[in-house]
Amino acid sequence: MRLVVLSSKTGGGHEMRAQAIQEICNDLDIESIILRPLETDSHLYLFGTHLYNWIQRFYPRLHCLYFRWLEYASLHNHANKIIGSREFLRKMNGFYPNLVISVHAHLNHGFLELSKRINKHKPPKFAIYCGELADGIGFSKHWVNSRADLFCGPTKKTIDAAIKRGMPAKKCKVWGALLRSSFYRSKDLIEVNSFCLKYQINPSLPVGILATGANGVNSHKEVLHGLAKTAIGTQIIALCGKSTLLFNQLKDFQGKSKIKVIPLMSINANDMKILLDMSDWVFGRPGAGLTSEVISAGKFMYFDTSKGIMPQEQNNLNFWRSSGHEPVLIKNAAKLSRNLRHMKRGKYPNLLVDRELIVQEIKKLLSY
Repeated sequence: MRLVVLSSKTGGGHEMRAQAIQEICNDLDIESIILRPLETDSHLYLFGTHLYNWIQRFYPRLHCLYFRWLEYASLHNHANKIIGSREFLRKMNGFYPNLVISVHAHLNHGFLELSKRINKHKPPKFAIYCGELADGIGFSKHWVNSRADLFCGPTKKTIDAAIKRGMPAKKCKVWGALLRSSFYRSKDLIEVNSFCLKYQINPSLPVGILATGANGVNSHKEVLHGLAKTAIGTQIIALCGKSTLLFNQLKDFQGKSKIKVIPLMSINANDMKILLDMSDWVFGRPGAGLTSEVISAGKFMYFDTSKGIMPQEQNNLNFWRSSGHEPVLIKNAAKLSRNLRHMKRGKYPNLLVDRELIVQEIKKLLSY
């Protein structure tokens, strides 16, 4: 059996879910590959990806315009309009999949048509996994294609949003959060102790996490200046992604501050799970990937809205609200300390986390 995951490096959530599917395939001994046609098959699409990531990093509010234009332009809605379609078909024919799972909104129409051309007598099944946690202004119409064999997502709110946009209810299924395999495992004390020793973290002291997305979006420096006098005794773990510059700046800050700041470069899924389990709170943008991981770990999150948010991120805040819990929005990153001082933690919503259910669904799609 062979499975293709269609993904894109716009943001980090799509890639996180693509990796999660591939890890399941590895466990089931299913051949799998991840294809990213928006990055590899067209210079124009690659430019669009870079533009998306640039907006996310520097001017999130601007994405309201870019999102609306993409909704209107429908660049990838028909197979005959897909730039680089020959290259995409060449890769698909070379691998000859039994199942295709798309985790990106713009890969569900024209690319579905192209995928069905692989074998006209028995084309591969095509499933869509939408990571949006709820409906909202950022729920793209491109997620929904009634020709897909299955539409699945993390919550009933996701499914309801798809049905409202024309997806047949009989083709919809709640899969729960699609997370990397480490997030489904119970705590291993030996691994925890090794992690703490490696990064010089005291497991007996409070831990706060300053998170960053795949594109390095963060407000770490502003937050740390605000916490300098109020978070003494708390260990602040600052995730720096791939930014060596930010890492070095925080190392310098570490030597001048009374609070303990531990900057970390990119860490793997297992370390992220350990870190979340240890944490008291998380501060970051309301992306679906990070938000899903934080909720699955049973932790509370402060949402960084200091530089504005993208339409897709609004969907995740709507999920928080629809569950009866008002999200704590931090519009001025330097003032996060006020919320910590007054212990404005609140509660977090419930999210289905059941890897075995997803495994069984993938087997069913493959007639495994």
